[in-house]
Amino acid sequence: MTLKISDREDIKQFFKKAAGYDSEQGNPRVKALIHRILMATVTIIEDLEVTDDEFWKAVDYLNRMGASQETGLLVAGLGLEHFLDLLQDARDEQAGQTGGTPRTIEGPLYVAGAPITHGHARMDDGSEAGVATPMLLQGQVVDLNGKPISGATVDVWHANTKGLYSFFDQSQSEYNLRRRILTDADGRYSAHSILPSGYGCPPAGTTQEVLNQLGRHGQRPAHIHFFISAPGHRHLTTQINLSGDEYLWDDFAYATRDGLIGEVEFSEGDSKSGIEGRHATINFNFQLQPAGSGEDEARSHRPRALQEAV
Repeated sequence: MTLKISDREDIKQFFKKAAGYDSEQGNPRVKALIHRILMATVTIIEDLEVTDDEFWKAVDYLNRMGASQETGLLVAGLGLEHFLDLLQDARDEQAGQTGGTPRTIEGPLYVAGAPITHGHARMDDGSEAGVATPMLLQGQVVDLNGKPISGATVDVWHANTKGLYSFFDQSQSEYNLRRRILTDADGRYSAHSILPSGYGCPPAGTTQEVLNQLGRHGQRPAHIHFFISAPGHRHLTTQINLSGDEYLWDDFAYATRDGLIGEVEFSEGDSKSGIEGRHATINFNFQLQPAGSGEDEARSHRPRALQEAV
């Protein structure tokens, strides 16, 4: 029979002390979280008979994951970021806050401060001309009644043809493929850009190391990220995964959701698109819920690559 000592009173008191419960200093919320994490950890150690070698291998992994800055990838790959969306969906439903464009994960690659344009933006710097497929991205932001929302901010970012993002990929120019577009009087936005590529976790990285042990791939379909915000409306964090991609419904990060498929249509250039030659067009509209408070209008305060722009 497996030895189990975590139910002993002296052990419980030991971990309460380790979590700072015997001190009047510190943060009560952090104490509660650390205590729960400690007790869950010792339960796992006991129930699964974790060996000392396995324990210290896990500690080494955490060190390497932190050094490689892949924690954001891992929490997405293990479904935890998607779970936060499902949890908020359930809370919204319970509160009667339904309708509108679905939320989905933000991912770890947002950078604040992208250039602001009105109505239309050119997102790419032209460095992949002749290699990338030009893309026209356009749509409308409306409320739950279908009324256009003028002056909404469409904060959009996506990868290049190599699946890499500016700022994190130092070979790209500053804010390449990142823009903030203010919708026009009819709530419309549009952007000339390039069709992004899907990508995979770094093959030798710490996230793929875990996925290999689980027998899973680390691939994402081509996708485009959005923050949509407007005064009086709930902030929306979402992304669209692009139709026709091999991994559309097999996204390692679980971001694909009904209502968030960007249909890609290919055509030759014409005067209406303003793009010469073969290009992709994606039409996608966003519908925002009304805000119940000022806090509803703001994005989450999670740490990001740069400070939020004023």
